[in-house]
Amino acid sequence: MPAISGFQEEASMNFDVKPIDATFGAYVTGLDLRSLDEKDFADLYNCWLKYSLLVFPGQHLTTEEQVTFAKRFGKMEFDLSPISNVDKDGSVVKSDEKDVVKMLKGNMGWHQDSTYMPVQAKGAVFSAHVVPSKGGETGWADLTAAYEALDDATKEKIKDLKAYHSLHYSQQKMGFRQKDGYGLHGDAPPLRPLVKVHPETGRTCLTIGRHAYGIPGLSDAESETLLEELVNFTVQPPRIYHHHWEAGDSVIWDNRCLLHQATPWDMNEPRVMYHSRIAGDPKSEFAESVSAA
Repeated sequence: MPAISGFQEEASMNFDVKPIDATFGAYVTGLDLRSLDEKDFADLYNCWLKYSLLVFPGQHLTTEEQVTFAKRFGKMEFDLSPISNVDKDGSVVKSDEKDVVKMLKGNMGWHQDSTYMPVQAKGAVFSAHVVPSKGGETGWADLTAAYEALDDATKEKIKDLKAYHSLHYSQQKMGFRQKDGYGLHGDAPPLRPLVKVHPETGRTCLTIGRHAYGIPGLSDAESETLLEELVNFTVQPPRIYHHHWEAGDSVIWDNRCLLHQATPWDMNEPRVMYHSRIAGDPKSEFAESVSAA
């Protein structure tokens, strides 16, 4: 994994970093996310840029502590959202007719957050409160390593291509029709380049995933085939990692250069996670909304 310019040697840090067996990601131990001083946070931020995904076992953050930690990485798109099949009354929601289940199952497709909004998210903090006995892992995939591994002909083919991004499109493609919910807006969809340069690391990566469709200049079939091929290529070892959650684990990932997905579990069992979404910088993450043909 290439070093990021200005990245401090890990031996001088006050916490331990163990790289994941993939092209990205690391486990971080030996620190309390509630009480990071400025030096430790600066080291952690640079570590995040280097590895894109940081896993913090056993932090047991409250929701308030999670939001406070997330806000250190930038402005928030939203502070906190439950990602859960447990209703307000404590009952487990199982029916595919419920919007919450539609979104949970939709998120099992590979995606980047908020590519369907005018400004794509910078990143997210995610914490596990209740986990099922098996299943329910979260997976990430490396869009930088994927781009770098493409052959020259494919890089040339996609270098100027763009795709529309829509949550309406991605949910309907998976058979879920919804009118209401975050991201289900009525505005024209953003048109995003397939290839972008990360604003902080300078590395080139892909912008793809389940929300992407309708590449101008290609037929619908050609567009869908190309986008599916890029996702399928990205989510191959060693560019992939799935985390088996333990209650109390937290993670932060860089949404600008990673795909992610939920994985199935027995929805008779509760799963309660909390998501804090960090807003993207409009200078680098804004995409103009264009009426799709």
